[in-house]
Amino acid sequence: MIKGVVRTEKALKLTTKENTIPFVVDSRATKQSIKDEVEKLFNAKVDNVRTHIVRGRKVAYVKFAKDVNVEELATSLNVA
Repeated sequence: MIKGVVRTEKALKLTTKENTIPFVVDSRATKQSIKDEVEKLFNAKVDNVRTHIVRGRKVAYVKFAKDVNVEELATSLNVA
């Protein structure tokens, strides 16, 4: 379901300022299924998921809970 991580300057800003990491996901994925998979994969609480389609691919903006160290998680995913 999760195909990869968006690696752009905007993604880096979202990570540091909004506790959010953007993922490229399967076009058939639902917000709830994305949330469940991210929580299971990274063992971190997710607050919400926003999705939209950009240039033919679906991007999910996953906002993590305030107590999650998103910068450390992003570093392990090679985003930051």
